[in-house]
Amino acid sequence: MNARTRAGLDIAIFGSSLVSSWWNGACTYYRGIVRGLHERGHRVTFYEPIAYERQEHRDIPDPDYARVVIYPAQDEAQVRRTVQSADGADVVVKTSGVGVFDEVLEHAVARVGPPDTLRIFWDVDAPATLARMEADPNDPTRSELLRYDAVFTYGGGLPVVRRYMQLGVRACATIYNGLDPLTHHRVPVDPRFRADCALLANRLPDREQRIDEFFFRAASLAPEHEFLLAGNGWDDRPMPANVRCIGHLGTDHHNAFNCSATTVLNVTRESMAANGWSPPTRVFEAAGAGACLITDAWPGVDHFFAIGTEVLVACDGEQVAEHVRTATPQRAKEIGNRASARALEEHTYMQRAAQVDAFLRDRIEMPCVS
Repeated sequence: MNARTRAGLDIAIFGSSLVSSWWNGACTYYRGIVRGLHERGHRVTFYEPIAYERQEHRDIPDPDYARVVIYPAQDEAQVRRTVQSADGADVVVKTSGVGVFDEVLEHAVARVGPPDTLRIFWDVDAPATLARMEADPNDPTRSELLRYDAVFTYGGGLPVVRRYMQLGVRACATIYNGLDPLTHHRVPVDPRFRADCALLANRLPDREQRIDEFFFRAASLAPEHEFLLAGNGWDDRPMPANVRCIGHLGTDHHNAFNCSATTVLNVTRESMAANGWSPPTRVFEAAGAGACLITDAWPGVDHFFAIGTEVLVACDGEQVAEHVRTATPQRAKEIGNRASARALEEHTYMQRAAQVDAFLRDRIEMPCVS
């Protein structure tokens, strides 16, 4: 029985990790998309390497919506053997940023399976990937992508699609981040996470300067208010007196984090903000929990939420501080409620998975499911 006569597809995904958010910002995205594909009748196997101590910092056990294959990645031969084990899949996906043997994976995935295997490159950091490929005509990813049937990105909108098409890829589609209401929702307030403004962000070179401005400067300008910072990498960073840093926060605590602060701040990475139309997963996590979200300004934010009524937007740290000062509990609750309603109506992972499902079925000539 081939893919065209089955209710769903066998999909193999080679990514960073489905079971651990440790130094893995795309984890929530992967979980939401994979769960959505499972709900639409597809069978997903997620291949993730033993790397970066992610298995030692799991957030979840193996989920019931996917088969997880954890493989050693100590040498190229091991990695290629693992890719070959996906030979029978209808669709094989290589995500960007696996972190180990990315070029080997891109080469192997482009060649695994029979000719009618659908091969997808799924870019979770399109601005960085595109900048690298556009700067170097000999970049290995650039040539390998010509062998793939399509590129998916989790942000960037039409600007990213156009840039990918200019590189000669066969097709490109944007599958935005979203909300999984089963995972991100309201929970009781947790006193550990009470604050006037809370930020969850790992320390990354492409974001630190913006966090300096939008978070640390805002805290300095509003010394009468309490700011809370969660995420990896901040241990040696000097903090203003009104900033409390709590380190890595597992996904099982994200709802309480978002529900317990008066406002929740999003600071987008520099490359994502410059490109626009790239809402991080944190935006939808916060909306799902009914948080009053303050985000740094980036093109396209109003494509997802109404500015001023569903989300607060700041151009600098001074505006963040002003939003924090004026966010009464009642106003914050109203904004959070409207953001939650908008996310549930337009931005769930089931809706994102429906996009993927329609794309795959069209390419494989399968009937769509309602």
